[in-house]
Amino acid sequence: MTSPSEILALIERFERNIDSYRSPAYNEAQLRLEFLNPFFQALGWDVYNEHGYAEAYKEVIHEDAIKIGAPDYCFRIGGARKFFVEAKKPAVKLLADGPLKDDTPAFQLRRYAWSSKLPLSILTDFEEFAIYDCRIRPKPADKISTARVFCCRYKEYPENWPHISGIFSKEAILKGDF
Repeated sequence: MTSPSEILALIERFERNIDSYRSPAYNEAQLRLEFLNPFFQALGWDVYNEHGYAEAYKEVIHEDAIKIGAPDYCFRIGGARKFFVEAKKPAVKLLADGPLKDDTPAFQLRRYAWSSKLPLSILTDFEEFAIYDCRIRPKPADKISTARVFCCRYKEYPENWPHISGIFSKEAILKGDF
């Protein structure tokens, strides 16, 4: 399976304007609208609820409220949570290793997913993409790489698309591949 043309176009646009996207002025809301929503649409998800499903059955919930916070995205099938995505703006480095703190993105994502009993979840700023095994209880002393089972950068999406879509596409989840 090759990358969809939408993904290749996103990669090319990100590369062309990378300095602007890495600027602290470029915010997370812009990133989600311009890059992450189209990314997950390419994986088959109804990000904008174009099917008009009732709230209880929407495939994608933005800012899903859970006891300990609100993950940026919650992906669901039939109302059941399958995985979270925590988004950060590209100015935030996601893959640098070091001790975690309560406010670090990896700890935040793992805590959300672990408390919701989700096996896998994604941390991304589009420039960097990481999958975490969230069955491992997060601890503040963990390194950012703890429980990370996959990571790549945006230029590597084409070669890793079969892996990413094989786990996180709506079709893969419906088939039980997740």
